[in-house]
Amino acid sequence: MRADWLSVLRSLPIAATLLAGTSVGQAQTVVRRDSVEARPGPAKTFTGRVTVRRLTNPTPPGQAGTALVAFSPGARSNWHTHPAGQTLYVTQGCGWTQEDGGPVARICQGDIVYVKPGVRHWHGATATTGMSHLAISETLAGENVTWLEPVTEAQFKGPQR
Repeated sequence: MRADWLSVLRSLPIAATLLAGTSVGQAQTVVRRDSVEARPGPAKTFTGRVTVRRLTNPTPPGQAGTALVAFSPGARSNWHTHPAGQTLYVTQGCGWTQEDGGPVARICQGDIVYVKPGVRHWHGATATTGMSHLAISETLAGENVTWLEPVTEAQFKGPQR
């Protein structure tokens, strides 16, 4: 699955400035699209084939980091929490997300998911379709995520209709 991450980023005001290819003064940093490397999602935090493009790291005084994460069919994150919450913007395909104790929810291109601080959850592709999302995670006391155990095959099932 190929995520058209560049067109998504260009639609975001800050990223549009970063990717425009021009530099104004010394207070802006231009990151060229070819320099944003896609890396495999670590097996200790993901099940299946996942690629992660870290787009930004928290830079003081801000506290948000962003990544474009692409999940192949059947791939998903482990259960995890975020001390300051997380926002997901689905850029391509459809996937599933679930908070602990709640139902599995279907999410598709254009959907936005906000996860409150400390909520145990997971997200990823469906069993048959890939999905990519832009993940925006705030950092608190130097931490942005606490990784937990993998989502089991029994837990990984779509919404009950």
